[in-house]
Amino acid sequence: MSHFPIAAVILGYLLGSIPFGLIVTRLGGAGDIRKVGSGNIGATNVLRTGRKGLAAATLLLDGGKGAVAVLLAANIALLHTVPTAGLWAGGFAVIGHMFPVWLRFRGGKGVATGIGVALAACWPAGALMCVIWLLGAKLTRISSASALLAFILSPILAWIFGGPAHAILALIVAILVLARHHANIRRLLAGTEPRIGAT
Repeated sequence: MSHFPIAAVILGYLLGSIPFGLIVTRLGGAGDIRKVGSGNIGATNVLRTGRKGLAAATLLLDGGKGAVAVLLAANIALLHTVPTAGLWAGGFAVIGHMFPVWLRFRGGKGVATGIGVALAACWPAGALMCVIWLLGAKLTRISSASALLAFILSPILAWIFGGPAHAILALIVAILVLARHHANIRRLLAGTEPRIGAT
């Protein structure tokens, strides 16, 4: 990924760092999501409040901010001849979600934002990630397992449908997502990871 578009990186990080899970639960009267379940600000933990609507809103907003970062930066890139600006912005949107400055760098795990980035950067790869995620969730009833599978396969999908630059972005995001799921991976290996809907 040639060049280093500072504006795209800043844009991506700031958009990604918007803590929609926290905002949505507070506005929806569900309190501080950081005091519920795992304490994570993502949609899976918002679902533990029992408010499916808030969880769905969080999922869409977290995915949307990743997609918007890519699309905005890609359009700016047309003016500055930096073709990879959208990819840079997408990568840093995921980083912003995981490490938001507003929450002392304690954010989410990047699944919804990462898929939003994938959909905007290379929609066929992103769409297949969604299919893998949904099928995995239906079969296993374990959100983390299905999400991890989608991200593990994402660099291959990005290479096939987008090329090397997209595959590099997908690989970086996948590594970040897997690293943020280290506790989930340990529970999966131990057979103690909770299923969807469990508290």
